[in-house]
Amino acid sequence: MSTVQPAAAAFRPLVVIPVFDHEEAIGAMVDGVRAVGQDCLLVDDGSRPSCAAVLDALARRDGVQLLRLPTNQGKGGAMLAGFREAARLGASHVLQIDADGQHETADIPRFLAAASAEPAAVILGAPRYDESVPKARLYGRYLTHVWIWINTLSLDIRDSMCGFRVYPLGAVLPLIDAEAVGLRMDFDPEILVRLHWCGVPMRNLETPVHYPSDGVSHFDVWRDNVRISRLHARLFFGMLRRLPRLLLRKLQ
Repeated sequence: MSTVQPAAAAFRPLVVIPVFDHEEAIGAMVDGVRAVGQDCLLVDDGSRPSCAAVLDALARRDGVQLLRLPTNQGKGGAMLAGFREAARLGASHVLQIDADGQHETADIPRFLAAASAEPAAVILGAPRYDESVPKARLYGRYLTHVWIWINTLSLDIRDSMCGFRVYPLGAVLPLIDAEAVGLRMDFDPEILVRLHWCGVPMRNLETPVHYPSDGVSHFDVWRDNVRISRLHARLFFGMLRRLPRLLLRKLQ
């Protein structure tokens, strides 16, 4: 007796780029995304008029859409809006990539191939830095790595701060509807920890990361590090509440 298997859900990725005053770099990023055959959604996170004009021009090109937020929400706020808009447009997965040019758009097909092969997983960029990386940023990440390993009771997430990753919307949308996730630079590590707590698999792919000398970074070393430190403390107590379930999952 034959059994008809249900058809697998279609894999429909969309590249989402949060943009805040990156008018010098965003054109090349869009060129790179389109060169590998992918459509993209630009999320204008309350940029100044000069950047808004650049984004308007880019949005007139094939395969490029624009979502404009009236005021600056922060990277996390832009990505949350991008997730919901991507779902409305029919995407099954979102590939997040930063607007400042530090990530290689040529690696997008490799990330999407990994996501297509394991559509329930988050595909994470594991940075391979060159000499351009600011040392303060690099050393600060090591402390974050340790806290992430503690708060997930695992080494599954090699780098929680890298803004190059692929999310399955089927896991992300219920999470962001149920939980308040950080709206600024705390977004990248927090959403990964919460997805990991939900049992979403994490897969790491090495990728080169370069910090352009003329790039625009909105990471405030003091303010954002304080925000992220508070996040780790909050997640630690969240981990303690979930400790029996997390330990049981590890045993299983």
